[in-house]
Amino acid sequence: MKTILIAITAIVLLSSCYYDKEENLYGATCDTGAVTYNASIVPVLASNCISCHGGAFPSGNIKLDTYTDVRTAALNGKLYGSIAHSSGFIAMPQNAAPLSNCTISKFRIWINNGAPNN
Repeated sequence: MKTILIAITAIVLLSSCYYDKEENLYGATCDTGAVTYNASIVPVLASNCISCHGGAFPSGNIKLDTYTDVRTAALNGKLYGSIAHSSGFIAMPQNAAPLSNCTISKFRIWINNGAPNN
């Protein structure tokens, strides 16, 4: 009986001790060191926004298929307000999962840097 009790105690104690990597617990780290329009912003717009906000008849009359259009939406606050789901803005992308916190951070950084065409 003593052996069984020791074995059960050992199993309980050993199973509760484990090593976690930070990225497994909190997700991959977000690299915001080199945020650029072409590498960080355009791919997100292409995969999440352009299908509705591009072409001749963009949804909500908001075009996001040229740098000038994106910069205008960025600098007037509409782009960030929508993707960050801020109060008073229509949450984007509509009918889809929200953008990741990392992606939203990259947009914020790019906008705070003046929305450069880089």
